[in-house]
Amino acid sequence: MNNSVANIARLTGAGLRALLVLTLITGVIYPLAVTGVAQALFHHTANGSQVRADGGVVGSSLIGQQDYSLDYFQPRPAQGLGVNSVNTRYRLILSGATNRSADNPELIAWVKQTKAEVVKENSTAGYQVEPSQVPADAVTSSGSGLDPDISPAYADLQIHRVAERNHLPVARVEKLVEDHTQGRTFGFIGEPRVNVLELNIALRELAQGDG
Repeated sequence: MNNSVANIARLTGAGLRALLVLTLITGVIYPLAVTGVAQALFHHTANGSQVRADGGVVGSSLIGQQDYSLDYFQPRPAQGLGVNSVNTRYRLILSGATNRSADNPELIAWVKQTKAEVVKENSTAGYQVEPSQVPADAVTSSGSGLDPDISPAYADLQIHRVAERNHLPVARVEKLVEDHTQGRTFGFIGEPRVNVLELNIALRELAQGDG
């Protein structure tokens, strides 16, 4: 009986010591080490790839925003996903695709409606947008609904509208888009893209500088 109690006490003590050691290693030392390395080598990324303007954080380069007036470049649409009225910068309350097949009548209706809106909004007195010019990313949401980028084709489509509404020469807005167009990652992964938040910050600075 005494041996059994002693064995139980011994095993319990060993278990508690292992618990304390593993808690210290996995709960304190390892997180601190990973955090230290991330902050030292990948500071910007580790802190959420924050984008700053006017002395403060205005968003993340990894998450698309939806709340832009037509004075600015528009992001990809996010139809079919839940929205909220609290956080108007990031309206979506979930991340995901619309989960509708390519021949789904509701999705087809969304695409047709959005294409008509894109043509109407981006046509100006001196520039008429044709439906054939509207790229796919202008009328469909991304797989997450949070894509921060648009294609150079969609950015180019918006240049005349943005230039007109901000009283800027078209050539200057074209140069702005060109300067903010990123190529394929490592030269072969993905497609060329334009980060909408970063482009709109540069646009506002350009418009204010000319104002």
